[in-house]
Amino acid sequence: MANHPSAKKRVRSDNAKRLRNRYYAKTTRTAIKKLKLTSNKEEAQEKLPKVVSLIDRLAKKSVIHKNKAANLKSKLTRRVNALQ
Repeated sequence: MANHPSAKKRVRSDNAKRLRNRYYAKTTRTAIKKLKLTSNKEEAQEKLPKVVSLIDRLAKKSVIHKNKAANLKSKLTRRVNALQ
């Protein structure tokens, strides 16, 4: 366990950041799943910009890698465009 006050604070702040990152990541994963389950094209086109925004936010905060974000956005866009 940390002995110095600054190290103790770092442990606390790291834990808070970890919880926040997990919350945002889980929220985004849920939004992606809901978008994938949508079979109506108009509804999917409404959801897509919101999901892309969530993904961009995660990449900006380095919760996920920027290339992973690009791959996710590309796959989701192709999926929405392929809907009837």
